[in-house]
Amino acid sequence: MSKRVISRIFQQRVLSLIAKSKSRSLFAAEIGIDRSALSQLLAEDAVRLPRADTLVRIAERYNVSVDWLLGVTDTANTSATRTTEVADNPDYYNIPLLTRWHTEAEGMKIRYVPYRLPDILRMSEVVAWELGPEYDDPAEIEAIVSNLNYNRPPGTDMEICLSIQTITSLIDGVFPWDGLPVSVRRAQMEYMVERVETLYPSLRIFLFDGRAHHTVPYTIFGTQRAAIYAGSQYIIFNDQATIQQMQRHFDQLIRQSETQPHDVSRWLKQASKSLEK
Repeated sequence: MSKRVISRIFQQRVLSLIAKSKSRSLFAAEIGIDRSALSQLLAEDAVRLPRADTLVRIAERYNVSVDWLLGVTDTANTSATRTTEVADNPDYYNIPLLTRWHTEAEGMKIRYVPYRLPDILRMSEVVAWELGPEYDDPAEIEAIVSNLNYNRPPGTDMEICLSIQTITSLIDGVFPWDGLPVSVRRAQMEYMVERVETLYPSLRIFLFDGRAHHTVPYTIFGTQRAAIYAGSQYIIFNDQATIQQMQRHFDQLIRQSETQPHDVSRWLKQASKSLEK
């Protein structure tokens, strides 16, 4: 996360605390700085952060954590810190929730093990097929596909570990892709190749053998949180120990990968040749 993003989060959270103090002057006095120093910290174009001792005084005075002040966690109260949460996922694509998580992790590395195909590599026909016949509005489908990029800003760094079997099942038209027309499967492969080549190296895909190495689908949003996809719910971890443990699991998948990012486009083209028949 960039210093500018951290500064914006800090300002928003300090303003929420100032609202409890009734005035900026009182808040400044309570944390031991003068009003002008506080104004500099809250200036619209400010990117500086307070000294460590000031952060600690704010945290102690208002019973919040320094991690919350700096945007590392969404939990403010230190006496009621929750390290595991559950978020409902009533729709197949929970766009608002995922967009917020991606936005909050701006400037950080996103590490992603998808349930099926990676969101940002799905074309509209595949999204429509996965959602089912009740989604029959082309404009609605296009909006979902557009949002699957989560407003991904230039320079966003994302790594994806994807099982080889996810791709070969699509090519062969077997579960969960049985019934998807071969023309759509061919177009999806071509779309993936184009996206992989366009977004590399800020998007890096590692292909591993899913028969030998098992994993659940999850996403690690920098140092902010890790979320396991569990169908109708997300299981969310926001404590650093668990996030780091999941990062180590992701690192292991990378080490076990058979195809590295620079070679994924070639692999996809070779694997999809059977669809040309």
